[in-house]
Amino acid sequence: MSIDAFTYSPNAARIVFGYGSLSRIGEEIQRLGCKRVLVLSTPGHLQHAERVAETLGAAASGIFDGAVMHVPIETALAARAEARRTHADGIVAIGGGSTTGLAKAIALELPVPIVAIPTTYAGSEMTPIYGLTEGGSKRTGREPKVLPKCVIYDPALTHELPIPLSIASAMNAIAHAAEGLYAADRNPVTDLLAEAGIRAIASAIPKLVADPHDRDARSDCLYGAWLCGTVLGMVGMGLHHKLCHTLGGAFGLPHAETHGCLLPHALAYNASCATSAMTSIARALGRPSAPAGLYELAAESGATLALRDIGLREDQIDRAVHLAIASPYPNPRPLERAALRRLIVNAWAGERPLD
Repeated sequence: MSIDAFTYSPNAARIVFGYGSLSRIGEEIQRLGCKRVLVLSTPGHLQHAERVAETLGAAASGIFDGAVMHVPIETALAARAEARRTHADGIVAIGGGSTTGLAKAIALELPVPIVAIPTTYAGSEMTPIYGLTEGGSKRTGREPKVLPKCVIYDPALTHELPIPLSIASAMNAIAHAAEGLYAADRNPVTDLLAEAGIRAIASAIPKLVADPHDRDARSDCLYGAWLCGTVLGMVGMGLHHKLCHTLGGAFGLPHAETHGCLLPHALAYNASCATSAMTSIARALGRPSAPAGLYELAAESGATLALRDIGLREDQIDRAVHLAIASPYPNPRPLERAALRRLIVNAWAGERPLD
């Protein structure tokens, strides 16, 4: 076996994994030396935030339950103000990518460590990537100081995640690993993590559909999300993630579902220029084709397949194409306006990915 030259620069984060691990939040906060932590959640996960705050007792300075998708700048400013008001010296984010993203928006401006407690398979808890939406445009960046210092993965917290959202979130996680396999800065370690992550999630999804409370399936999905998120944190992403950020920020589409709708089509677009990656993805899926295999997995699981079903209007397609091409970014295949439009039209209609 011949190994090409590469650079491997892992992101440091402490991982606490397993059923019941939420109970260790107090000791993890203490390990970080925090005395007053602000607990973040979405409105829908307020009960989780209250549970964490109750567990922490005097170590919780307050709760901010205003996290929303795509981290609008107004929400970020309000959360920062609350962190200052409560003199928070740490942040606990319990929820999905929206809550983790809000924690990062605070850490971008204030010197506070983050403990992330995912309740979905988003994966952003393993990355130094942040995103903020302002004026209908979402900008992203990488900043080491926003990387959570500790991540607590408790599969029990994912049992209440509805199956449609579970599948969409799992496809979101697979997207991180899939694009990582053709990233310009990939390396042998991220390749191993990516394929293992895709395999863990893809094998768990049918079991999850059959029994939403299957403990092993929930655990495997969360484990796979950790691996896929680790890949996302170490290498650059391409067309798929660019499209998801563009559509989410500009048109307010739900993040996880957008990933699920677009991923098979983005892979089909890049397939001819990323043959090794497609082989690895197909092998992890146990199917002949990476793009078609992911589409079939989503369809068999009852996932939403069409962008039109999650809020994208047909008359917005041309603007989406324009926004996607407006700023250059690394991708195996150069961006071609006509081909990119066909990709989005096909994803809008929910058709099988184009060859």
